[in-house]
Amino acid sequence: MTKLDETLMMLKELTDAKGIPGNEREPRDVMKKYIAPFADEIEQDGLGSLIAKKTGEENGPKVMVTGHLDEVGFMVTKIDDKGFLSFQTVGGWWSQVMLAQRVTIVTRKGDTVTGVIGSKPPHILSPEARKKPVDIKDMFIDIGATSKEEAMEWGILPGDMVVPYFEFTVMNNDKHLLAKAWDNRIGVAIAIDVLKGLKEEKHPNVVYSVGAAQEEVGLRGAKTAATKIQPDIGFAVDVGVAGDTPGISEKEATGNMGDGPQILLVDASMVSHKGLRDLVIDTAEEKGIPYQFGSMPGGGTDAGAIHISNNGVPSLAICIPTRYIHSHAGILHRDDYENTVKLLIEVIKKLDRDTVNSITFE
Repeated sequence: MTKLDETLMMLKELTDAKGIPGNEREPRDVMKKYIAPFADEIEQDGLGSLIAKKTGEENGPKVMVTGHLDEVGFMVTKIDDKGFLSFQTVGGWWSQVMLAQRVTIVTRKGDTVTGVIGSKPPHILSPEARKKPVDIKDMFIDIGATSKEEAMEWGILPGDMVVPYFEFTVMNNDKHLLAKAWDNRIGVAIAIDVLKGLKEEKHPNVVYSVGAAQEEVGLRGAKTAATKIQPDIGFAVDVGVAGDTPGISEKEATGNMGDGPQILLVDASMVSHKGLRDLVIDTAEEKGIPYQFGSMPGGGTDAGAIHISNNGVPSLAICIPTRYIHSHAGILHRDDYENTVKLLIEVIKKLDRDTVNSITFE
């Protein structure tokens, strides 16, 4: 097994943490532990988003850098008489990546119970039914209980959080990192490292690194955090679709792992702010930081909530090309992560009041 350096240990702790929308305490505690040495002040909004503040120039513009704490997962909705669990998806899932996968149920007391997602076996299905993906409503979670009473003795109750189970793994190519919940613990890691990188740097603004709650169910924590912060500039850091696996055409997705962060031009939640986008591109060119462009006809990032908060905020999403998002296991490239941190730090160092005004009112 690869020996984990300090950065990899942080990434392991962040991705191992269990936190579906509305249940972000565990990843929030990990973020707090790692960001506290670099923050002047840490607070939380009423929805559970973590806000870490670092002041460069006290009256300078406010810059918000947001990764979201939550991951896609499930919620227990019912326990049947035989101890099988009905569940609801929380966040977007594709049924074909779910069946026969191991999951972890977190009880009210914080204990964990292992389960597996099951359905009728194909042997008893009609030939026509076998050819179709199993519908999510026909799946259940098997925790090895023999009755409803036994499941409840183990602490299981409707409303309990269910998360994918997967071990953080450094692959043979040690730049390739495999884990659950890259969407969006990688954004949280970048938000931490931006404050870390600014620790000894002068910057003409006040930076807020945010771990937002409930992004996967409607960009909710970014909205409440932005209301609290009232930023002048907003960045969302999230995952993007990697287009470098078999069968994907350049029309469908253009991001390649290892080719740099994706500057998201447009998605279903936002048209990126042209002035801010130009500043980011110019900075990347000036500093020799690789980058690529991305666009998504569907989906959105926390920038979609930030940019329409308060009186409107120039915002941009910067994404890490990631394979197999919204599944039990994703892969991303360490260089893309590190280059995103570098790019954001260099851009933040330029965001003085005059620059922000010229972007906002161009």
